[in-house]
Amino acid sequence: MFQATRRRLALWYTAVTAVLLLLFASGFYLYVRTTLVERVDDTLNHVVEIVQRSLVIEASEPGGRVLTAVGVIEPPVQVNVEASFRDNAPTGEDDHIDLEWFGPTGELLWTTLSDPLNVPLHVNPAGETVRVSHEQVLRQVTERVQQNHQVLGYLRVSHPWFEVTKPSRRLILDLALGTSLMVGTVAGIGWLLSGIAIAPVRDSYQQLKQFTADASHELRNPIAVIQTNVQVALADPEPDVQTQQNQLQVIERLTRRLGRLVDDLLFLTRQESGLVPLRRESFDLDLLLAEVTEEQQVIAQDQEISLAYGILAPVAVALGKGSGAEDAEPPDQDKFMLAGDPDQVTRLFTNLIGNALQYTPKAGRVEVKLQSVRQQGQPWLQVVVKDTGIGITAEALAHVFDRFYRVDPARSRSLNGAAGSGLGLAIAKVIVDNHRGQIRLDSQPGQGTTVTVLLPRLPLVV
Repeated sequence: MFQATRRRLALWYTAVTAVLLLLFASGFYLYVRTTLVERVDDTLNHVVEIVQRSLVIEASEPGGRVLTAVGVIEPPVQVNVEASFRDNAPTGEDDHIDLEWFGPTGELLWTTLSDPLNVPLHVNPAGETVRVSHEQVLRQVTERVQQNHQVLGYLRVSHPWFEVTKPSRRLILDLALGTSLMVGTVAGIGWLLSGIAIAPVRDSYQQLKQFTADASHELRNPIAVIQTNVQVALADPEPDVQTQQNQLQVIERLTRRLGRLVDDLLFLTRQESGLVPLRRESFDLDLLLAEVTEEQQVIAQDQEISLAYGILAPVAVALGKGSGAEDAEPPDQDKFMLAGDPDQVTRLFTNLIGNALQYTPKAGRVEVKLQSVRQQGQPWLQVVVKDTGIGITAEALAHVFDRFYRVDPARSRSLNGAAGSGLGLAIAKVIVDNHRGQIRLDSQPGQGTTVTVLLPRLPLVV
């Protein structure tokens, strides 16, 4: 499917480029050809002007008279052909300009051609193309020469047409070759670019398939259990009260789980689509963490896990690692104010602390530390959630923020028996990105996991 789409993209890209190149080549060819014709016509008209200025005009024989459009002129004048055209020796050059002088009645009186042209006299000062024979084509300008409304004769100037056709044919070959090479190059580039363009689509499609499969799997099991409990309850004609209550508790628990799953999916969809803008307000991160830790204490005590929250002294860090306190913030800055969405930040640390509790065995320990740090001269708030749980392998660390990802099948159910959806860390990553922060997870199997969150102290946007 993607290969066919890639071929279509490359084909469309090549076709559109080929059409544009063809239009450009055609326009360029017409422009050059028109320019060549105009240059030839300008040359012929310039020759006509020079010849007209060099004509020797003298009075005709005494007693003569000529009728013109404005009346009878006497004595009339005429062109002295011998004095005006002294040299009529033919030239051997192929690109020379030939002259022809015709009398007032249209008879040929003088020419530079060895063989007179069998072309009717036609006055056209703008220039015209005339085919003399199958192989000979000329560009001609014919001008009527007159004085005081008396027609003295006709001057026709001819130039070989190959001065236009020869460079035009050469230009056609060059444009055809250049266009072909360009289209071939564009086809190759189009194939590469279509591959680059289709790669994110392919990845998104694979992620969508995986997401659909994972979501279907996560929804199928609770729905099947609910359906089974309902069928059992309906099939029993005399249901036991305690049994029925247990079945309703299972249904209620699974319904809550489905509700959380749908809520998580909806949250991710809204955040990634940008449908819901980030709400920013100033709040105390210290107070927020204390409340979240207090809420999670009930779960920790039930699982016999020690959950502690504390504040560390401010330090300076470089690339997330401690580098000394020479750039540390002053100790009096003990207010951990943050500009952001307190609901999202609450959800962030609820997920992180909840994950730590889920995968920490009894008698384990979960620590939450808040610290004011400086990184590259900017103030940040760093929160570290550290547990003594089962840990994660190095190979799995690169995928822990993917949706529905679990390190192994055993982690599909936590140590306390609660089932996880695999969306907690994905949601945490989205929330941190929304607040322009950073999140890092370090872990070793059997030694626990440490999650480090850096949130910048953004100015409050009103």
